[in-house]
Amino acid sequence: MAAFNKFQDFSEQLSEGIHNFASHTFKLALTNSAPSAANTVLADITQITAANGYPAGGTAIGSVTCTESAGTTTIAGNKVTFTASGGSVGPFRYVVMYNDTSTSDNLVGWWDYGSAVTLAAAETFDVKPSNVDTGGTILTVA
Repeated sequence: MAAFNKFQDFSEQLSEGIHNFASHTFKLALTNSAPSAANTVLADITQITAANGYPAGGTAIGSVTCTESAGTTTIAGNKVTFTASGGSVGPFRYVVMYNDTSTSDNLVGWWDYGSAVTLAAAETFDVKPSNVDTGGTILTVA
């Protein structure tokens, strides 16, 4: 799994109540353009073209949970699988997490996979927090 990078504005957005990991919908979007840590909303990101199984706006993360223990909060969620159908998807190198419930689609963070990936028809790409299928840690706030 690639390392998680948070967008700089994410910490301020948390303190302003923009993100509610217990009830909001969070999605993963694909891009081949390097995100800037200064980006704040999904409109700042150039997504790949919605086609061949990749939907505009990306795919929702299932079962997002938020738990606290000894002052550290853990955000976890299930894997997301992107599947190319009817043609290729990509290329993409970055997977961007954002809050689809917030009016502006505020950004949370991104993963850099190191090189561009293109899925041929019927190929899949899994984004798996902590290399587990269910309940893997996405990020911690301490």
